[in-house]
Amino acid sequence: MKSIDLNDFIVRSGDDLNAIDWPTGAILLIDKPLNWTSFDVVKKLRFILTKRAGVKKLKVGHAGTLDPLASGLLILCVGKMTKRIDELQGMPKTYTGTFRLGETTPSYDAETEVDQVFSIDHINEELLIKTTEQFKGILQQNPPVFSALKFKGKSMYKYVRAGKGDQVEIKSRTIEISYFNLTNIELPNVDFELDCGKGTYVRSLAHDYGQALNSGAYLTALRRTQIGDFNVNKGWGLDQFVEAFDDLIRRP
Repeated sequence: MKSIDLNDFIVRSGDDLNAIDWPTGAILLIDKPLNWTSFDVVKKLRFILTKRAGVKKLKVGHAGTLDPLASGLLILCVGKMTKRIDELQGMPKTYTGTFRLGETTPSYDAETEVDQVFSIDHINEELLIKTTEQFKGILQQNPPVFSALKFKGKSMYKYVRAGKGDQVEIKSRTIEISYFNLTNIELPNVDFELDCGKGTYVRSLAHDYGQALNSGAYLTALRRTQIGDFNVNKGWGLDQFVEAFDDLIRRP
């Protein structure tokens, strides 16, 4: 594929939407709100771009899923830039978030109810910081069974919701965590910042981190702040983008 500068196709917050040739290709930076799936955002913006802008059969896809309970940078590829999705997915990602210690959930985050409670009396700041060292570098990680990963052609979470979670075979994957630092400790909650590679499940990291502490943990908050050199601070809020497009359509 011909080498191009992806920055030439980036649509950042405040850019002139009237100047964008969407079918030719655009890379749209969106700050995904909580409680939206990544696919919900894709559907919303595909509708806006095709119906309100009068564009027919426009391809729109995202370069890396964010769970509904996570917010932050979602990169949408539009038109011919959908061919670059794999390239963008491979870029390193930065997250901030919070683990809650002493408890676990089946989904490894706050989507499901707490199923086990553990003591945290033995946990102190020194142990917390020391344990982060176990999760840096090249690691093997098991994805959560509550995920959209496929098993025998069907998303694993569908087996769980049908009461057949024990039929799912979870295969570990190789991931890389280049940076993992605790930014605030107020037990039972710890805040963190993380740089990781493709395929990393931060929910699984929370679960594994709790086990390494001889306790439990699950993810209560997650925000993706950066993908490669693209920062969420340059992204459009979803409502902001919709409003800007409405203003564009209303212009005489």
